[in-house]
Amino acid sequence: MTTQLLGAEPAADTRSIRTGRPTRSRREAPADRRTGRQVIPHIVLAAFIVYFALPFWWLLVASTKSQQTLFDGKTSPLWFGGSFDLFSNISSLFSYSGGLYAHWLGNSFLYAIAGGLGATVLSVLAGYGFSMYGFRGRRLFFAIVLGSVMVPATVLVIPLFVLMSGAHLTNTMWAVILPSMLNPFAVYLMKVYTDEAIPSEMVDAARVDGAGEIRIFARVALPLMRPAVVTVLLLSIVGTWNNFFLPLVMFSNPQLFPVTVGLGALQAQAQVNTGGQSLWNLVITGALISIVPLIVSFLTLQRYWQGGLAIGSVK
Repeated sequence: MTTQLLGAEPAADTRSIRTGRPTRSRREAPADRRTGRQVIPHIVLAAFIVYFALPFWWLLVASTKSQQTLFDGKTSPLWFGGSFDLFSNISSLFSYSGGLYAHWLGNSFLYAIAGGLGATVLSVLAGYGFSMYGFRGRRLFFAIVLGSVMVPATVLVIPLFVLMSGAHLTNTMWAVILPSMLNPFAVYLMKVYTDEAIPSEMVDAARVDGAGEIRIFARVALPLMRPAVVTVLLLSIVGTWNNFFLPLVMFSNPQLFPVTVGLGALQAQAQVNTGGQSLWNLVITGALISIVPLIVSFLTLQRYWQGGLAIGSVK
């Protein structure tokens, strides 16, 4: 046995001498393949990062340029110009038309927070009810919710306008807040998460201990639903903040515009060069400022995105 093992090694060495190429063990080949498989996803992710970060980089660079530097053609669109005019652009933006941009920004905060909180509350209650309670017509109602998820939001704008006009709510803040509170996808998300995160045995144990339904929801279910609640809240706020078509249809008063529609109005004025004043530097700077609250929201709330807090708690 020892002779056979000792004789196997010189054979391998002799083979490597004849071919002039070093031999590889069987364990090295899979490691090389794993390295290749790891490199390709990193390359793809890097390409996607560049693709998504490039518009933001252009917006950041363009916000530091003056009106003349933007269109002189002497500087690269993806690099800074000779002067740094970001703060002067911000000052001009907030002083334009008596601080109209600050008013639009405040409107966006109001619509996003009110609509996001309302959508979160309704979605949590509806998703928990669909998951934990059996009632007549539950499957039918949930099928209607799933069907409404597949309907594009723009298709519903005209019916919503007719409904709000009949209720005399157009040109009021409720014309945007009330529709923003209805989020079928958030209801579906909360229902699916509740099915996985809250075992029925845990709820039954709380009922045996004498806890009421409201106490079970507040003390047992809601803490376990926190990751999904934060996700729905963030998605609802971002969706309402970025909504353009609905407030464009509902509002004719510029004082009620959110920042998205307001920037669209500024862009229209910049295209026609109203009054001989070009506004492109204000439009670009306003677009940069409008995404800062969204970035702060994501960075602040991302630590709450933790899934599976109760999955596996019941054996």
